[in-house]
Amino acid sequence: MSHYSGPLLTRLIAEALLAARDAGAREWTGSLDLGRSSGCALLEADAWQWRDQCYPYPPPLKDRTIYHWDSGAFAPVSRYAGALIKLVPTEWGAPTFEIDGIKMLPTAKESPFEDARRKVALVEPRGKVVLDTCGGLGYFAACCLEAGVARIHSFEKNADVLWLRTLNPWSPDPDTPASGGRLQLAHADVSEAITQFADASVDALLHDPPRFGIAGELYAQAFYEQLARVLRRGGRLFHYTGSPNKLTSGRDVPREVAKRLEKAGFKAQLALDGVLALRR
Repeated sequence: MSHYSGPLLTRLIAEALLAARDAGAREWTGSLDLGRSSGCALLEADAWQWRDQCYPYPPPLKDRTIYHWDSGAFAPVSRYAGALIKLVPTEWGAPTFEIDGIKMLPTAKESPFEDARRKVALVEPRGKVVLDTCGGLGYFAACCLEAGVARIHSFEKNADVLWLRTLNPWSPDPDTPASGGRLQLAHADVSEAITQFADASVDALLHDPPRFGIAGELYAQAFYEQLARVLRRGGRLFHYTGSPNKLTSGRDVPREVAKRLEKAGFKAQLALDGVLALRR
């Protein structure tokens, strides 16, 4: 799917446009792509113009919601197909996303993009072939491209997440010159697709699965053995686990994951909010 190139509005941006118009300004300068760039919108009484296209001023917008131009109106970047999935703005610019109100990326202390950059750095992707098991919004992939990855295979099972990516300017587009053909994005279940990878065919792994209750198969011993099979000896894996409350869950998920990875043929240690492992 091609990526959207129109304006993206939040409640704060819409209010800033209206405030500038009401103050008598003829133009407003700011970001209409969630902080990726800054541009100028020309303001008129009943409409505003950006990149040679006119748009009406929107009605009052909801908080924690991003809007895109769709069929003559500004519509929320959200879908419902058994679960509500939506793109959610953050104070950092790069958005997160939610499924039924559950935030999928950490944003409390820093941008989810910066969070991804720190995790990607652990596997040292420059010049390597990387497997990105659960692509999400593509922040791992974007940081790998930025770091000089040779090639990255990225899988995403949820079609609605792939749709969110086309509307998120922070998500990498496989078809742009910046990607240089290095990003191969597939709509597929990695637990099935990984069986098609040859032994020792990737140099590094990034595994950012949904929580255990949603995708237990991606925490299973059998899947970890597949990860070990496709990763060359000496290759690195970062496995996001988060930090579930041990008192309420009765489980220590990071240490459980580390033990299973050790059994599969890794040397594992806790790192950041997950596990860093080296293929023995």
